[in-house]
Amino acid sequence: MKYLKFILYVIIALLLIVIIVENHEPLSKTVFFRFDMFWLHYRTVDIPLYYIAAIPFLLGVIITGIFGIVERYKLNKQIKDLRKIIKNKDKEFSSLRNLSVTGDSMGSGDIDDMSN
Repeated sequence: MKYLKFILYVIIALLLIVIIVENHEPLSKTVFFRFDMFWLHYRTVDIPLYYIAAIPFLLGVIITGIFGIVERYKLNKQIKDLRKIIKNKDKEFSSLRNLSVTGDSMGSGDIDDMSN
């Protein structure tokens, strides 16, 4: 399985390299963004299309990673709490198991008493 993952990663990397090489010229073109309001005029510097494609992708990876870390922290906290509960239940179960059984606390066990 480890080798299959490695082969899959190599194939994906090769496909990315082919896509980048084939689209180098169109993605190397620069663009700019302009914002014109009544009194406000703003123009960005020239930005290659590579950046316009890569920056949102990287921001998505980072944001998803942060959400993943937060989710992992919450799940680890929940696991810790559940382990405490299990530990307490085990203690309770052990203490109940060690109680002696007496006839006073139990019913007489007559069948007639149960039918009512």
